[in-house]
This record gives sequence, C-alpha cells and structure tokens, in this order.
Amino acid sequence: MINNVFEDKYASLRKKEGRVYSDTEVLKLPSISSSHAFYKEWAIRKRSCKKLLRYLKKKEAVQNILEIGCGNGWLSAQLATNTKADTVGLDIDNIELEQARKLFSPIQNLSFINADIINDEIFRDKKFDCIVFAASIQYFESIKKIIETALKHLAPQGEVHILDTNFYQATEVISAQQRTKAYYTSLGFSGLEDYYFHHSVDELTIFQYKILFDPASWRNILSFNKTPFYWIVVKNQYH
Repeated sequence: MINNVFEDKYASLRKKEGRVYSDTEVLKLPSISSSHAFYKEWAIRKRSCKKLLRYLKKKEAVQNILEIGCGNGWLSAQLATNTKADTVGLDIDNIELEQARKLFSPIQNLSFINADIINDEIFRDKKFDCIVFAASIQYFESIKKIIETALKHLAPQGEVHILDTNFYQATEVISAQQRTKAYYTSLGFSGLEDYYFHHSVDELTIFQYKILFDPASWRNILSFNKTPFYWIVVKNQYH
C-alpha cells in the first residue's frame, strides 16, 4: 500500500529534483525547453507518447481510458484530446492532481481522481478499454497484484499498457536496488527506496502479455534516439 508517509516524502523529493513543473511547463508537456535538466528524459517520453497515441487511434473500440499514476495529468490530457475517449487520471498525489484539474478542466472528456487503485473501491464494477501505467508501475511492490487489480477493471477486449519504466534481468535487481538507495541517500531521502521497486519482465509470465518495444533490440541499440524502456501490453485473459 502506498501511504501518506510516501506521499509526503515523494512530493518533497520531486521538488528537490526539480520535477515540479510550472503551469506553463505542464501545458506544453511532453515538449520542454532543450535547456531543461530533464530534456532528454522528456524527449523519450514524447516519443513513447506518440507511439501510444498512434496505436490507440487504430483501436476504434477504445471508448474509455484509465491512467494509473497520472501525476500532473499531461499524458491523460494527451490521451483525452487525441483519442476522444473518456479518460480518467488517477494518482495519490493530490498536489499534482489539483494542478491537473486546474489546467485541464476545459477538456470535457477528462477527469482526475485522488485514490489508491488497489485499496480503494472507487471504480467498483467500472471497466476500461485501456489502462495505462506510464513511469508509475515501479511504485507498486507486487507487479502481480497491481496487474491483477488492473485486469479486474479491464473490459473483455481491453489492454493494459506499461511504458516509460525500467525492467531488469533477475541478475540486475540487487545492483539496481543499491543504486536507487545511494541516489535517495545522496539527496537526503534515505528510506524512500523502500517504496521504489525493481521489477523484471519475468514477473509478467503468468499473464498474457506482449512486448511492443524491447530496448535490447538491435534496432534500438543502433538508433540515434535510444530508449531504455520496454513497452509492454497485457491482454485481458478473455481476449
């Protein structure tokens, strides 16, 4: 469970990292100034956003979308305006959600909810055609539990999309955990690593999934614009 302790520490960390964006910046995301400290990161997210939108535009059956871990809402806004699907952005960080609500309120097919998808019953029997985890699934301890939760809210022909998140080989997990701990400690947030989890693709083998983009592919390795993240789609078991 992601709790209030994590929420408070995470909000403070984002401020220290420089990841709290002004209203003007959020409205322009995923485009950002080339002089910005996270320009390269946003260039990657911009490309993955374009790929996801192209994919979804081919899916005429996508009538509603849920983004879990939407933050300031920029991707949810992109999904709502480019697909016309009824879109819900969900997050536990109410500070960023308030910014999202303020900035994107003119988008009529978009709403934001402050909730924990695992422990709250906010949607009850609500089903979505597409559920998106963009740079967020690493904050869930059990990938099995969060995917099972997502599948409960997925329409029969629906899909779960996971992007902009690192996945590791089993032999890489310990060293990745050590790097994360050292990073948080260096910023004065020791202990926050307990809320950041390093998952492997092998954890998805119990589900019906497909890798739409593999960062280990030769195409990516030889590319000028390399992307370190997988793009994974998990199908509903009844698909």
